[in-house]
Amino acid sequence: MTARWVVDEVRPHRDLRVTWQPISLYFKNEPEEGSEYHDPVLKTHRMLRVIEAVRGSLGDDAVEPLYWEYGRRIHHDQDRDFDVADALESAGHDRAFATAADDDDWDKEIRARMDVGLDLAGDDIGTPIIALKNTQGVKQGYFGPVITRVPPTELSLKMWDALTAMMEVEGFWELKRTRTERPDFGDRP
Repeated sequence: MTARWVVDEVRPHRDLRVTWQPISLYFKNEPEEGSEYHDPVLKTHRMLRVIEAVRGSLGDDAVEPLYWEYGRRIHHDQDRDFDVADALESAGHDRAFATAADDDDWDKEIRARMDVGLDLAGDDIGTPIIALKNTQGVKQGYFGPVITRVPPTELSLKMWDALTAMMEVEGFWELKRTRTERPDFGDRP
């Protein structure tokens, strides 16, 4: 939902260039093999390998179409067993990138990119992380915002402006309240 917020409501009205970076819950949480959490996070980790192969060959801008295609299939279609080669093709990429899912050589790149975000926001967080330079040119990163639906444009921009304002405050660290509803992904984009 945070990605939809930034791309659909904020980016068209603010001078933003979005660079998608990986965070592997497989690396972050190190689930025990055989646990119910292991296989699902390994599957998404393998998808990150494909994303990094696409980025490595085609550049940062090629990541977004595949990221959205994964999201449509997982969140809108409720399909967690889709063929990654089909997703690649739907995103306009060569199906051959799917072989990267089994190539653990991409893990070093995933970990390095993930560590940049964790170094900015802290290791006791998850996803999403938003990072950008404040007005002093200092790169800041925060976990969140975690939202269950995308606010209308005016509220989206107010929320973005508040987030960027907080990045100016050296001692600001955290806002949180208990979530009481599940995400509402809206119509399939």
